[in-house]
Amino acid sequence: MHGRNTFPFEKVRKAFPNTSIQGLSNSLYRQTVKKRIVSVYKSFYVIIPPQYAARGIVPPSYYIDQLMEHIGKPYYICLLNAAELHGAAYQRSQRFAVMTTYPSANVSKAKNNILNWVYRKEIPENFLQIKNSETGTLRFSNPELTAIDLLQYEKHIGSLSRAATVLAELTEETDFSRVSNELLDYTSVSAVQRLGFILDNILEENEQADILYKQLCNYGKRLNYVPLSTRSPNKNAEKDTRWKIYINTEIEIDEL
Repeated sequence: MHGRNTFPFEKVRKAFPNTSIQGLSNSLYRQTVKKRIVSVYKSFYVIIPPQYAARGIVPPSYYIDQLMEHIGKPYYICLLNAAELHGAAYQRSQRFAVMTTYPSANVSKAKNNILNWVYRKEIPENFLQIKNSETGTLRFSNPELTAIDLLQYEKHIGSLSRAATVLAELTEETDFSRVSNELLDYTSVSAVQRLGFILDNILEENEQADILYKQLCNYGKRLNYVPLSTRSPNKNAEKDTRWKIYINTEIEIDEL
């Protein structure tokens, strides 16, 4: 396929116009059984390189840029996977989180259960970073966007305690003076409130919390009380008056 490590089924059809679709499908299936290629998305294949041949599993970082180009949607690597790219690797994920835009794709997990699709209305392009990969480049959230995403999309990582444990490492890279009004336009104010509360009260990163609070005040939106956990009731919960948080759950971070 002209030296590329990925290819769509449509490209195979064009290369072999005299072969039936069923014949091409059978041929691709045989190559899949031999662990020469793997289908990672609807009608999209990755040629398995020698270093991954034994397991027959190719890490998404090897093909995600080409896959998203094929799909025709913007993306960035997010959550635990972005945190790992910033050096916060204690809480490794078994899945690979990819942020893209709505509408959500109707893709069976049976096709590729490694990819964890996360969706938002728009991609905040100015808050992404790019690094080289084995096959091209990777786009991922910068430290500050990663920190906010960990709270805004916390259900995708499992718990607030897990988010806080990752933040304990990630704060070595964050500079919340970079949290501009433009970034806040893309994010949930309630997620920033939860982030600030965790920085202040759980991680005791008071200097970083103060900077974030200043940026949030400059944003000019009135803060309303929100629950620390959206999965727990607020009844009889203590209040944090600075960040306007109902403290309705306990957060415990792992020893790093």
